[in-house]
Amino acid sequence: MSVAEPRRIVLFRHAKADWPQVTDHERPLAERGRMDAAVAGRKLADSGITFDLALCSTSVRTRETWKLAVHELAHRPKTVYEERVYEASPGELIAVLNEVPDDVQTVILIGHNPGVHGLAEILAGGADADARERMDRRGFPTAAFAVLTYEGSWKALEPGAATLADYWAPSE
Repeated sequence: MSVAEPRRIVLFRHAKADWPQVTDHERPLAERGRMDAAVAGRKLADSGITFDLALCSTSVRTRETWKLAVHELAHRPKTVYEERVYEASPGELIAVLNEVPDDVQTVILIGHNPGVHGLAEILAGGADADARERMDRRGFPTAAFAVLTYEGSWKALEPGAATLADYWAPSE
């Protein structure tokens, strides 16, 4: 594929987690989180986006979110559980995305706030007005996702280079 073809980046925050007496990394989804993850998966399926690659944090709640969401998709992409996504800053997430092979057109990154929301804000040099208004109003609650488009190689992805095309949160 040509690097001039538009790429898509979907930034997906894990669903609502429970707070049992475990380390933060080991926190599982709450019941509401399990329901919201499946609903988010259906919304992703309804979008018609086909993912080539999923980059998922290694935390229990992100793995559970992705397992429930991907079950709703017609096509299961290759999934890489990436330790660097856990507790990552927007800059660290850009570095992970810069390593995506250029034959990948669409990536979904399943991660955590504040990194995921910050990354959506930092990457979006432009935006669909409705998507921007909804994201600005709602923030980036659990199980929310943002869809960004980008033209160029993954190695060249940098702040302001993408466009916020869509945004969804469970209460939308």
